[in-house]
Amino acid sequence: MSELAAALGLHSLGLFSLTVLVLNATPGVDMLYTVSRTLTGGARTGVAAALGVSAGCVVHALLAAFGLAALLAVSSLAFATLKWAGAAYLAWVALQMLRSAARPAETQAAQAAEARQRSLPAVFRQGMVTNVLNPKVALFFLAFLPQFIAPDAPHKTLAFLALGALMVTQGTVFLLALVAVSARLRRLGGSPTLSRWLNGLGGALFLGLAARLALVEHRV
Repeated sequence: MSELAAALGLHSLGLFSLTVLVLNATPGVDMLYTVSRTLTGGARTGVAAALGVSAGCVVHALLAAFGLAALLAVSSLAFATLKWAGAAYLAWVALQMLRSAARPAETQAAQAAEARQRSLPAVFRQGMVTNVLNPKVALFFLAFLPQFIAPDAPHKTLAFLALGALMVTQGTVFLLALVAVSARLRRLGGSPTLSRWLNGLGGALFLGLAARLALVEHRV
């Protein structure tokens, strides 16, 4: 591994992994989405959410590797377009959760099994789109990964892809562990009433995240 890293011009991989761990453990949209989906839909739904988020990170890693993320750093229009699309999508997710919270507990119990079966692809897509439409994630990949690539690295694109793969893998493992913990908590205290409260709280938090994203300013 060390020989491959040296050949690609990578360095300080221990620090890289530690930083990624701290980043993953910091509450944000991805963590909130994964936990909320697990608590309301169970472990399978949580896994779908986690894998969707990871797929979004794969997209950002590819954009950074091929230089497309740089467009967001220099173009106010591109940044603003993605920012408002992301804020609108987060708001839409929030409204969906709030609508679910407004349903009677009996109705939720009757719909839960059917929803868990049919919504796994939708949960995956939602997690992916939520991540992809966040310009802050794209700029983070663009700013963070080059710090661990030597200036004279012979294959910078491959170096970007390697670091992106490490980051996505570590993030996926963290989210799946989070799903396991959240699913355990759900089994200990799950109920239709609790599900309504969780959907309501999640919807309110996602509205807050949408507002915060909408207020982000573009800085070169």
